[in-house]
Amino acid sequence: MKNNIKQTLHVFAGILFLAVIFAACNDSNDLGFEILPSEDLINVKSVVVKDDISAFTFSETGLISSGGTSMLGSFNDPDFGSTHISFAAQFRLSSFPQYGTNAVADSVKLYLYYRSVYGDTLTAQNLKVFELESSLDPDFDYTQDIDLKSMSYDQLLGEINYTPKVELDSASQDTMYQLISIPLDIALGQKLIGADSMDMITNDAFLEYFKGLYVESETISGQEGSLLTLDASSSSSFQGSALVLYYNNDENIAKELDPEQEPDTLSRAFIITPNSARVNSIEHDYTGTPFIENIDQEVIQDQNIYVQPTGGLKSKILIDGLETWRDSVIIRGTDTIKYAINRAEIIFQVDTVVSDKDLYAPPPQLLLTFIDDEGEERLPTDYFFNPGFYGGYMYDGYVYRFNITQHLQRIINGDVGNNGFYLSTGRRSYYANRVVLESPLKGSGIQLKITYSTFME
Repeated sequence: MKNNIKQTLHVFAGILFLAVIFAACNDSNDLGFEILPSEDLINVKSVVVKDDISAFTFSETGLISSGGTSMLGSFNDPDFGSTHISFAAQFRLSSFPQYGTNAVADSVKLYLYYRSVYGDTLTAQNLKVFELESSLDPDFDYTQDIDLKSMSYDQLLGEINYTPKVELDSASQDTMYQLISIPLDIALGQKLIGADSMDMITNDAFLEYFKGLYVESETISGQEGSLLTLDASSSSSFQGSALVLYYNNDENIAKELDPEQEPDTLSRAFIITPNSARVNSIEHDYTGTPFIENIDQEVIQDQNIYVQPTGGLKSKILIDGLETWRDSVIIRGTDTIKYAINRAEIIFQVDTVVSDKDLYAPPPQLLLTFIDDEGEERLPTDYFFNPGFYGGYMYDGYVYRFNITQHLQRIINGDVGNNGFYLSTGRRSYYANRVVLESPLKGSGIQLKITYSTFME
């Protein structure tokens, strides 16, 4: 009985609430519906901006090429010209070396690991190793134009012709670590063994004694080549690349002479750690490329735009007229009808005809930054709201999409200027994938799709 009464009261309360709402809706003084224009309060419309967009290819300079992941190799790209990357690093002690009595170096090798190759796996890379004469500073931000060659001794320590390869783990289908082993001059081994105890008391002291190695990748002529992404630094799960000294001493020789004892293989690893300076020098040569005539200017557009990491190329995107939305208001009596951006998406189309997407895989994600009033690159508000919402990923149909809704609203509101954008690869210093895109003069080109509402203020 009590449950029936409760249900009846709930129904009655609901009917009473609806009656109050309908009564309020009929009272123009309460909700003010009678003062609205005869048309809808909010009109939602869409527009595609294409003809007002222009794009130009610019060279990128001043890329920080130290720390993080390192690269190595020479690559002749049919669309982007040649890229040449060399590498230098510090090697640190993991503990105080104890070489034993009368230690003598047997051999010394540089081991470099990698898992990623961009380019072909048919062309041999010629790699040369030199000892650094000048110290590297792990806290300094070196840029791509650093001359590592001038920081090294002239004496060649080792050289190898190495053909890169890629292998997948049959179980996980993950790319396996590949190893480059470069034999070095035995004199370097003797130098390491001959270090005074005070030269090895701390890593700082050791890095003054042995400053590191420079690995030069020679320019390749007449072949394609490739760029390797090195797994140089050690981590919690991987030792990383290293310099390994193999040696012998009196104690081990005695074991070798005793048939009842098993001699040891004596070795000492000098490791590239996260605290080691790791630096790339990067050179690009765009001679003979289709964009060389119009690079670094904002007058003549090409049929394509070119985006390349490793301090290579970025595209400057200009969209005329965005700031005029700020003044395009509708005055109706004492009321102002303004614009609210519901969604703004800029779309870039990969040109899969000009550049083979299977041989030269485009990057999985690009980065779109806006240019502030001081000419600096900034990430749009949409990125900080949610990087996934902001996007930049490559979607079906080989297009890149960026959601710049909030940024466009800020332009309309006058919070930021309409100074254009830069399109680049996000991981510029250690990622080789590049992409050729259609310019606004070609095909789908670049499109800005805007869905907006007009509202009364």
